[in-house]
Amino acid sequence: MLQIDGLTWTVTIGLVLALLALDLIIAAARPHKVGFGEAVAWSIGYILVAVAFGVWLTLAHGGDFGQQYFAGYIVEKSLSVDNLFVFVIIMSTFAVPEEHQHKVLTFGIVVALIMRAIFIALGATLLSLFSFMFLLFGLLLIYTGIQLFRHRDEDPDVENNVVVRTARRLLPLSKEYDGGKLFTRLEGKRVGTPLVVVLLAIGGIDLLFALDSIPAVFGVTDEPYLVFAANAFALLGLRALYFLVKGLLDRLVYLSAGLAVILGFIGIKLILHWAHVDIDESVPEISTPISLAVIIGILVVVTVASLLKTRNDPSAKAHPGSLPSWSDWCETPRVSGGS
Repeated sequence: MLQIDGLTWTVTIGLVLALLALDLIIAAARPHKVGFGEAVAWSIGYILVAVAFGVWLTLAHGGDFGQQYFAGYIVEKSLSVDNLFVFVIIMSTFAVPEEHQHKVLTFGIVVALIMRAIFIALGATLLSLFSFMFLLFGLLLIYTGIQLFRHRDEDPDVENNVVVRTARRLLPLSKEYDGGKLFTRLEGKRVGTPLVVVLLAIGGIDLLFALDSIPAVFGVTDEPYLVFAANAFALLGLRALYFLVKGLLDRLVYLSAGLAVILGFIGIKLILHWAHVDIDESVPEISTPISLAVIIGILVVVTVASLLKTRNDPSAKAHPGSLPSWSDWCETPRVSGGS
C-alpha cells in the first residue's frame, strides 16, 4: 500500500487550495474575456504541475504508483471534457457574459472538488470494509457506459433541471445580469440575478458527475491519495481548458462513445479484481500499464476519428450524452440530431 504521511497530505491539499485561490483572485480582481493565448498558457501550466507531481510521486514511491496516478489523471481529464460540454450548454442557455464565465467555472471547480473529496472518502471507506464494492462499482460503470453509449447523441435539458426549476419557483429572480453580482435591487426589492441560477445548475451537475467519475478512478487505483490527486489536478485545469477548446468541442463527435467504452472497460477491470480477490486467485487481472495503454489508445482513436468525421461532414455536431442520472434531474430530455 502507498504510505502517505500527514505532512504530504497537507502539502498536497495546500497546493491545490493555493491554485484555487489564485483562480478566485484573478476572477474577482480582473473579470475579462479569456483569450486563446491566455488559455493556452494556463492549460500548459496546469498540465506541467500535474506532470511534475506525477514525476515526484514516481521518484518518491515507485513506478507502479506513478502509473496508477497518471492512469487516474487521464481518466478524470477525459471525463472532465464531458463536463465542459455541459458547462458550454449552461453558459449558452443562460447567456452568461464572457467576462463572468471565468468566475462561474472557478465556482464549478471548487464545488466539484468538495463533492469529489466527500465521495472519495466514502468510496475508500466502503472498499476497505467490503470487497464486494468492487463488484458493485464495476457493474455501475458498465451500466453507465451502456446508457451513455445509447444516449450519446443527446444533450441534457438544462432548462428542465430540477435545481433550476426549484430555484425559479422559490427565489425572486431578475431577468438581467447586474455585472458579476449574485443579488441586485429591482423595484426596491432584493432579488437574485440569473447568475444565482447558473451557479445552482453548475453545482447540481458537479454532483452528478462526481457520482460517475469517482468509481471510474477507483477502477485504476484504490489508493485514496492518488484518487484525490488525480481528481484535483484534472479539475484544476478545467477552467483554462474550457476557454481553450470550447470552440473545438463540437468537433469531438465520438467522445461520448469513447468515454462509454472506457467506463465499460474499467467496470470489467473492477469485476475481475473482485473475482480475483473473493473467488479465485487464478482469475486474471488487468494491470495498470495495460489499463493506461487501452485508455490512451481509445482516446487517440476517438479524437482522430472525430476530426476525420467533421472534416468530411462539417454538419456533424458532438453531444455530451445523457447519463442515466440525468433522468432524475430532467423532466423531458432534449434529443438532438445524430452525429
